[in-house]
This record gives sequence, structure tokens and C-alpha cells, in this order.
Amino acid sequence: SYCVMASSVGILSRGGWLFLLFRYPTGMFNTFSPRLFRICKGCTRVQLRVMSSRNRVESKLLETVGIFEAPKIQGKYETGQLFLHKVFGYRGIVLFPWLARLYDRDVGSANPNSSDKPANSGSKEVKGKGHPYYQVLVDTRDCPHIRAQTEAVTFLASHDDSRALYAIPGLDYVSHDDILPYSSTDAAPIQHELFDRFFVYDTEKGSQLLARDTLRAWQEKNHPWLELSDVHRETTEGVRVTAIPFYMGMRETQNTPVYWWRYCIRLENLGKEMVQLRERHWRIFSLSGTLETVRGRGVVGREPVLSKEQPAFQYSSHVSLQAPSGHMWGTFRMEREDGYFFDCRIPPFSLESRPEDQPGYGVRK
Repeated sequence: SYCVMASSVGILSRGGWLFLLFRYPTGMFNTFSPRLFRICKGCTRVQLRVMSSRNRVESKLLETVGIFEAPKIQGKYETGQLFLHKVFGYRGIVLFPWLARLYDRDVGSANPNSSDKPANSGSKEVKGKGHPYYQVLVDTRDCPHIRAQTEAVTFLASHDDSRALYAIPGLDYVSHDDILPYSSTDAAPIQHELFDRFFVYDTEKGSQLLARDTLRAWQEKNHPWLELSDVHRETTEGVRVTAIPFYMGMRETQNTPVYWWRYCIRLENLGKEMVQLRERHWRIFSLSGTLETVRGRGVVGREPVLSKEQPAFQYSSHVSLQAPSGHMWGTFRMEREDGYFFDCRIPPFSLESRPEDQPGYGVRK
């Protein structure tokens, strides 16, 4: 095991636990998710023990990332807020907020982790509730260590571009609940190619980061492709699946309109037993009347393990329809350590295009 000595750390007390905020001197945030540790009274130093493939002890001094701020129970975080991601552990900065409609299928359920729900429970009506999300920049030093594939946002290329898609790396969408805010006096607290273009320090307040005009212009230009409107969530046997669809636009192929969406999926193990995603099973319904079934091993070429140490995995993919709207739903086949299999439900979500891309838009009746 490694024994890592923390001589200077940021801490947050919660119910007798201290939350440690730290990174290695090389500038890389630890490859493990932020952890809560109980520290006894009278301790003069903090030790973090983590598993290593080498059976030896090494010590490394830690640097302070910043000073924790109290998480906001009410209200939103402002543009320029520095934070740690509560689940994936990366450093980031808030670009701007979105007010999404959260459709939580666990609300109203006596036990959302139970497997005793009827088979047709997916058909129940769920009302959306407003919930803040944030468009954020992800620190590039942390990207290699994130168990997520959403550190890039994809867009449809222009009509005269030979590429079908292009991506802006280091962007993510973060729920208000996953923000652990902190402040820093570092000249460059976040390393990202867009940081200096988007932010400048307030010379009067020192540590406050202000948005440049370039950020406001970028937001206005890309608003249609960045906008987050609906978030869907459901838990099956302790595994919670969150689905977020994004409309990307319409392109014509051989005089036929093709509508594109990107969707982000996050799986999170809320239990203590390790589970592994083995298979995916999607049903995709198009307004044109077609129903497509997609089956396959894992997701994006992987079969992620959700353990107590690394409980979450996140990825993005794309879907296209020859109709302006449709629906998606399905299941993930999960396996526990004892060989027990179960189907984890993917909450159904709609695929909606913008009115201006739909046939007949702007035609007077």
C-alpha cells in the first residue's frame, strides 16, 4: 500500500467525517475519487492508505488545491465557481447554469432499490421537476483519470464540412448535487485551452473569476447545441441509471432528412456489492413507425465494473432517426460477484427536435 502524508489539506467536516481535498505535487489530482476519512482527536497528521500493485510503502507530500466553500442548498452557483466533482473527483469550473426538468422514477417509490416492481413499471407517468445543472470545463490534468467519456461535447459539422461530427474536449454537464465548491488563489487553477479565453480575475476581489465577453458570445452562438432540457433517472437493485438526451440537428442525406441526437448515460452503484455491466439492450422507436432493437456486449467497447471504490461510469453515444421525434428505452444486463444476473432498467426518454427543423415549419396554413 501507499502511505500518503498530507501536511496541508483542505477539509470539510460532515457528521464526524473530514473530507480531504488534495492533489500530488506534479499537479495531478489523485486517481481515486475524493474520500471521506474519520480523523481522531489529537492526530497531528493525516494518512491515506490506498491499494497498489506493488507491496511497498511510499510517502508523497501533498499540495493544497484550495479552500472548501459551503455547498449551496438554495440558489445556483455562479459562472467562475471552482469545484470538485463529487463522484468523479475532477477539478472543474462552472461556465453557466441550465435549469433542467428532472424525471426521477424513484420519487414516490417506497424502496427504489427493490426488484419487486411490476414489469410494466416503466409505463408510469413521471412529472418533471426543475433541477439545476451546469456546463463546466474539466481540468485537462484530470481527464485521463476520469471514469467517464463525457469530457467532450460533440456537435454536427456544418453542411459543407466533410466530417459528420466534431468535438470540443474538456466539457461536461454536472448536477448541482455533484458540485463541491472551493476557492483558490492560483493564477491558473484550471488547466484548459479555453480557460484564459473565457475567464479573467477580478483585480479588485482577487480570487473571483469573471466571464470574458468571449464566453458570453460562445454561449450565445452554441446555445442550441449545448442546451440541456430533460434528465431521466431510475434505480434497479441498487444501480441508478441517469439518461440525458441532446438534440444535435438535422442533415439531409440523399434528399432525406436525418435527425441526430447525442445521449449521455451514467451508471452508479449505490450498494456495497460490486456489479459489472455485461450487455446492453436498447429499443428505439421512431415517429415514422419503425421500432429498432439493439443488443450487444458492454457499452462503448467496455464492460465497466462498478465497485465501492469506483462506483460510477459515464459515457456518451449518438442516435439518428428519419423522423423529427422518437423514444428510447432499454436495459443493462448486470452481473454480481456471486454470478447473479439482473436487468437494470434504462429510464425511457423522448427524442425531440426543434420546431424549425420539422417539416412544414414556417408554412402558412
